[in-house]
Amino acid sequence: MGKEPKVYARTVLWYLVFVGFAVNYMIRINMNITIVTMVKQAGRKSSAASSEVFSNGTSVDRVQRKVYACYFDRNGSDFLDTKEDGFEWNEYEQGLVLGAFFWLHWVTQIPGGVLARKYGTKMVFGVANAIGCWMCFLMPLASYLDIRILIFLRVVQGVICGVAWPAMHHMAGQWIPPNERSKFITAYLGSSVGVALNFPLFGYIISWSSWEYVFHFCGIFGTIWYLAWVVLVYDSPAEHPRIHPKEREYIESSLGITEKSKEQDRHEATPWKEMMLSKAMWMTVIAQWAGIWGLFTVMTQAPSYFNYIHGWDIKMTGLLSGIPHLCRMIFAYFFSMMGDYLLRNNLMSRTNVRKMGGASCCVLNGIFVLGLAYSGCHSTAAILFLTLATMAHGAVSTGPLANIVDMSPKYAGILLGISGMIGVIPGFVSPIIVGILTLGNQTVKQWEYVFLITAGMLIVGGILYMLFADSTQQPWNSATEEALDARELVSLKLNVEDTMREKEREAGGGEAGGEPVTAEIVDEQNTSGEDDPAKAVLVR
Repeated sequence: MGKEPKVYARTVLWYLVFVGFAVNYMIRINMNITIVTMVKQAGRKSSAASSEVFSNGTSVDRVQRKVYACYFDRNGSDFLDTKEDGFEWNEYEQGLVLGAFFWLHWVTQIPGGVLARKYGTKMVFGVANAIGCWMCFLMPLASYLDIRILIFLRVVQGVICGVAWPAMHHMAGQWIPPNERSKFITAYLGSSVGVALNFPLFGYIISWSSWEYVFHFCGIFGTIWYLAWVVLVYDSPAEHPRIHPKEREYIESSLGITEKSKEQDRHEATPWKEMMLSKAMWMTVIAQWAGIWGLFTVMTQAPSYFNYIHGWDIKMTGLLSGIPHLCRMIFAYFFSMMGDYLLRNNLMSRTNVRKMGGASCCVLNGIFVLGLAYSGCHSTAAILFLTLATMAHGAVSTGPLANIVDMSPKYAGILLGISGMIGVIPGFVSPIIVGILTLGNQTVKQWEYVFLITAGMLIVGGILYMLFADSTQQPWNSATEEALDARELVSLKLNVEDTMREKEREAGGGEAGGEPVTAEIVDEQNTSGEDDPAKAVLVR
């Protein structure tokens, strides 16, 4: 078979998936930081301005204390550089813009898994990311024309990008051996590194030029990634022209992939009913819901929170919003190595390893969000708890995300689509709730309510997952395959019995065959206690 390959094909896949998810989240979060400078903010230029009274009788001082409450507590009447031009969007309208990406994002979650099974992840994931990036070029023009056009484009962008995550889970089921899944799925957290790098990068781009160039950068970078994806990635080891034979053999043998199994996969029906009635699947959905609520609330609102409550400028806001996501990726990588080590050495059951991941990404995360809620005007405490909360969510790659592939490698893409269809709801509900709670009243107390709701979601969802999650491969993952094998075994058994009876007749043995073979098989099935006809035949 030759020497070991210098670079494994699945290593190349990991890096391109990693950057692909960074691109996917770059599309989602570029608006989160640009909106801070896109929107007009009434400014306080000096202490003299504080005595100016608006036509409605409200002083500038009072208005600014609502918006920059912690800043004024620390700095009194010091100069504060605010922005007096921009779009006149209130907090509710800003919430609509931020949440629009997720309004119909759920619609294409299940289709993403189905399309990946039919056309391959290479096309589905790649094209979704590429179109999402190309749409970024249109965002500045839409913003200047009408906020409704901008919202419409964000909705369309969300629909297209909705197929990406479930499509990738299908590829993981085709490429990654079971005991490498936790580590491979850390590539999904390229999303975190994308956020960690892009938030400060976007902050500097805005400070150097203007917010429009953030969207142009996204479109160009996404196009470069897509070209590399098309050239280097393939849907399965069998389709890869440059994969080393030893690597292909290792992957296919560890996953039980044969020519027969490939043919069966192409023709079998998806067990929709069994999936929808699976308790294991719904526990994973609950954990994903909780984790995404926490992640999206923090990720989407962190720039506004640091800007409005703590008074940071755009460069510092970008940096402080990005650091937690870098910590999330680092934590996820080492946590996944620990999880895979426990599995390889049989030190902990697969279900308990996944529950341990769920405990971190939900319950521990929720505890840190509680700390953030009560951090008040203490900037250092706020940064610390925000970083710890986001970091703890990194265990999702070893917990609920990996659990989906464990339950059903064959239908992992569809399962993630079901999970994503429901779990994406926090993406648009959370910004609306934040917009309502902080409408015209950006105070520490209002943000405390935002984070308390988030902590409650995380802790309750995590406890349910820890109690009832199950990571064993579900019977319906291979139900069709087992049924086909059973029919083949029964057919073979009947043919052998018929041949033996014919020979006995020719030898004068009469009807020595005795009972009909079909009845005998049923009897064996009943007495053996096996529900699977294939197992019943094997028992006999």
